[in-house]
Formats: sequence, C-alpha cells, structure tokens
Amino acid sequence: MNYILFDSDVRNSLLPFTFTKPVADLRIGILTIREKWEHYLGLTTSTITEDYLEEKYPMIELEENILINASFCPTKKLVKKIQKLSKNEAIFKGDDVIAFYTSDSQEEVDFEFYHQIEFEDELLRIKNTWDIFSLNDKAIQQDFELLTKERTSQPIPKTVQAINPAKIFIEDGAKITFAFLNASSGPIYIGKDAEIMEGCVVRGPLAMCEYSTLKMGAKIYGATTLGPHCKVGGEVNNSVLMGYSNKGHDGFLGNSVLGEWCNLGADTNNSNLKNNYEEVKLWDYNTKRFAKTGLQFCGLMMGDHSKCSINTMFNTGTVVGVSANIFGSGFPRNFVPSFSWGGPSGYTEYKTDKVFEVAKVVMSRRNIEFDEQDQRILEHVFEITQQYRNF
Repeated sequence: MNYILFDSDVRNSLLPFTFTKPVADLRIGILTIREKWEHYLGLTTSTITEDYLEEKYPMIELEENILINASFCPTKKLVKKIQKLSKNEAIFKGDDVIAFYTSDSQEEVDFEFYHQIEFEDELLRIKNTWDIFSLNDKAIQQDFELLTKERTSQPIPKTVQAINPAKIFIEDGAKITFAFLNASSGPIYIGKDAEIMEGCVVRGPLAMCEYSTLKMGAKIYGATTLGPHCKVGGEVNNSVLMGYSNKGHDGFLGNSVLGEWCNLGADTNNSNLKNNYEEVKLWDYNTKRFAKTGLQFCGLMMGDHSKCSINTMFNTGTVVGVSANIFGSGFPRNFVPSFSWGGPSGYTEYKTDKVFEVAKVVMSRRNIEFDEQDQRILEHVFEITQQYRNF
C-alpha cells in the first residue's frame, strides 16, 4: 500500500515552523511525525504539502493510496485500523479526518461518499505551535516505548548517578561523564553518539537525538527534546529544539520551540510567565493578530535559520519568523517577522543574498549542503512574509 501524509488545515496554525517544511516533518518527542508513522507502518511515506515545498517533499501517488492527516501522531491501534481500510473508507476523530483510502485524484475529496469510521481512543494531535512543547511529555514517553521495546540499553557509566535506571536508555556511541540523571518523572533517551558532559543535571522526560550535546553544567528539566546535532548549555525547561540548533551557553529557555539551524547567543533568556500571571497570547498568522493560547507558561517560538546575539531578552510569548537576525539591548517585540535584521532599536529587511551566505556556512559545518531547493524555499518564504515587514 502507498501511504501519503498530508498537511491539514492546521498548517497555518503551526507557522513559522511550517513555512519551511510539511507538518509531517515537525519533531515532537524523540521522532518527527513522519518518522513515527514510518516506524509503525514499516514503509516510507510521501507528502501532500504547499506547492513551493513539493520539490523537496514530493508526493508519490499510485492508483490506490491511503492518505493520513500528518497532524495526528500514530498509535498501534490506530495504525492497525488504517491498514485494514478498504476503498472509500475513512477514519474520523470527531469532525476531523485522520485517514482515508482512495483511488481518486486528491484535488477534491467528498467524504459524504465514504464509509466513515469513528476512532474513539485518545490521540496526540499537533494543532498549534505550543502543542509541540505542551504535549512533548506524552510524545517522549510514547516514542521511548516504541524505540526501546525488547532492546537493551548500553550500560550507565559508573561515574553517572542515576535514579530509576530502568527508564534510561543509552544508544551506541553515546558518552556520559560525571552527570546526574533522574528518570523518576519520565524516561531519558540518549541517542547514538550524543554526549552529556561533566556536571550536567537532568530530570526527565528528556530526548537527546543523535550527535546532540549537553555542555558542562547544563540543567535540564523535562519534557525537553534536543533534535539531531543540537548543542545546549545553561538551563532549559520543557522545550523542543527540532534539530541542528544551538543554545550553547548560560541563559534560560523555557516552554519554547526552536526550529532548525537556530542559534541563541550567550546569556540569551526568555520569559515564560507574565508578571501578572495572565494567559499568554501569541502572534497568529491566520488572524494577523495576537491570540489567546489558554496557557500561563509559554516562551519563545523561533522559525528555521533565525539567530540572536548575546544577552538577548525575549518577552513571554514571543514569535520569531524564519531567517531573522536579532541583536541589541532591550526586549525585542513579541512578533519578529521573517527576514528581519535588528532589534529593539529598529529593524531593516534581512536580504536573501546575505541569508544564503550565512546558511551555506552554518550548514556546511554539519556537512550538509545548502542547495538550490533550500534557496528557492527561502526565497518564496521571503516573498510571502513581505506583508509583515512594516518597519
């Protein structure tokens, strides 16, 4: 069977992260949503997404296909139901379609002609940017069980003090030296060739993906995810770094999500709680205004390729777009548009030729090429976000 993961109408609620990738390639827990589905299905998937992303994330369509809503995370029971679907059958959760089996073109789908099956069990669904950190606890626990079932961890080094070692899993090549690991509140997963340096204090749930690093003396509270090749120091609480991003020095990051290829300068801090304890509002790309989140704790949402200088201070509920470069004293505004250059003293437009120069250097340090596909994606994002750069 051919499986296709599609962006649903929640895509715009997941900006700025979905400016540069499909919903399926967002990371929550240990794995991306796509990796979760492919692990359960035992097959690769393709993608239905925005036109400008199709070159990098193409759709492979056969005569018969099962389409899956990428905003839903899989469970064993859900996957079994999907694998049993027949032609013109669809699985729903309330008013939202989870998956359907079709042999028709995907331009328009009328579910009135489908046999609709209701899925009643609880599912993790990513509908808003803040769901990525607020649901990360459950996602780490689900992925931990999935990845470690019937497997044996590498031994915990003798110099490491561990609480609840049964919930600590160490992959091949990982290095841990004179650290404290407390898995009593949730599992700790340490990926292939990851490193926890001396003096780190970790309270799970924690997911460290391959080649990620906790620098000396880091203090990590769950539920936190370090994607591949991330480097983290200082204090982090309930945050997700999707991959290839760095917070390498002292400073606080809490209830936050960083995309890929981000960098926070030394002593960068974010607030995750308003002084008056009121509900946090975040910039909403749908309404082009700030919208309520229902959360008391919410920090920084930063899109791919964005960076800030040393001593940057982010207010509670700040949204930074793609390829922004923030510097200067004082607090940046709560919404920093994509391709912004500057800070509290004012912004100018960050030109794409300069963005590409930096991206090539940054990505080459991880032996990854910034290619013409990546360039075309950022050029398109530059164009569609022009409306927000009213400096």
